[in-house]
Amino acid sequence: MTAIAAGLARQFQIYRAGMGGARPGLPLDADALEVRAEATMSPEAFAYVAGGAGRESTVAANRAAFEAHRIVPRMARDVSARDLSVELFGRTLPHPFLTAPIGVLSLCHPEADLAVAQASAAHGWTTIISNQASRPMEAIAEAAGDGSRWFQLYWGRSDELVLSLARRAKACGCEAIVVTLDTTLLGWRVRDLQLGHLPFLAGQGIAQYTSDPVFRALLPQPPEENPLAAALLFTQVYSDPSLTWEKMKRLRQAVDLPILVKGVQSPEDAALAVEHGFDGVVVSNHGGRQVDGAVGALHQLPLCADRVEGRIPLLFDSGLRSGADAFKALALGATAVCVGRPYAFGLALDGQSGVESVMSSFEAELELTLALSGHSRIRDLDRSALAPTRPPPGSHSSRG
Repeated sequence: MTAIAAGLARQFQIYRAGMGGARPGLPLDADALEVRAEATMSPEAFAYVAGGAGRESTVAANRAAFEAHRIVPRMARDVSARDLSVELFGRTLPHPFLTAPIGVLSLCHPEADLAVAQASAAHGWTTIISNQASRPMEAIAEAAGDGSRWFQLYWGRSDELVLSLARRAKACGCEAIVVTLDTTLLGWRVRDLQLGHLPFLAGQGIAQYTSDPVFRALLPQPPEENPLAAALLFTQVYSDPSLTWEKMKRLRQAVDLPILVKGVQSPEDAALAVEHGFDGVVVSNHGGRQVDGAVGALHQLPLCADRVEGRIPLLFDSGLRSGADAFKALALGATAVCVGRPYAFGLALDGQSGVESVMSSFEAELELTLALSGHSRIRDLDRSALAPTRPPPGSHSSRG
């Protein structure tokens, strides 16, 4: 399936099957997908994937931000040929989609990150390997084959360990490092707390650590012999609340790869990322998982774009549930978007096939929305494609 025909091909694949009485195996609506996944997953697994911080008002704000921006279709334009490709760090991607890094995917399906990497490679999506993956990055990279992959990095209390993880990422073919800034401490995640469930204490989601020579050297015994000691050590080195822009400069000296910072919401921080020489910014509030009561991430995207002024690419995540959502983020200044919870729910329901089903739906809806709004190329989108809106109370102005 080529990008140009993604929408029509997906539609008629479903309709042709429907002539024989078949229905799509997975719900096509994101809310219905989540409901189905909840019925399949354990309460602990679903809480970990679906939950947000506190009262989850930031999760709601993310969705409200998408609803506040409305598409303005244009008519009588030639949209017979559509192009979903984007340029990112010298590579042409067939779609503007990446899989956002989600930890402990073994909670969703035994194949976990391997299934996501294989699905991403099959669809031309870039997969961002999670720092908290259920499989070592080398195994995930092998599953991805020739597919594009990046690595998400949490900056822990051991700089030596951080740099070891980054060097391993480059060695296994990752094309960029994404440093997540918004999780130097875990947010107040009520769903997980209510269940008393933190998967890392059970040794889940720490495969990058237990496979790392620097981490293993810190243990009195190999993690295979004493998994509890490995889990406890992880809790001691996982994150560093003292992280600063200056400290992150060490990463540039360790790996010659594009380095992005993720979790940026303030336009002032977007400007600081440029000032400190980073190669890209992911505008994100971690899907509402870190700070309850924060502004919807999409409202901050154009403010950050104004400050960055095209000097480095902006990516976006937090709240994406459809191809139409992706269209809005791209029109507001994102070069590409990261999809999170929907693919995890697809994984829970049907493994790699479930992830591919979600990916196909995002691609199809984006391609159709692009055409039906009067546009033929993703790269041509700008804010004129949307109705003007006011920033919500409490959002940051572009001048601080």
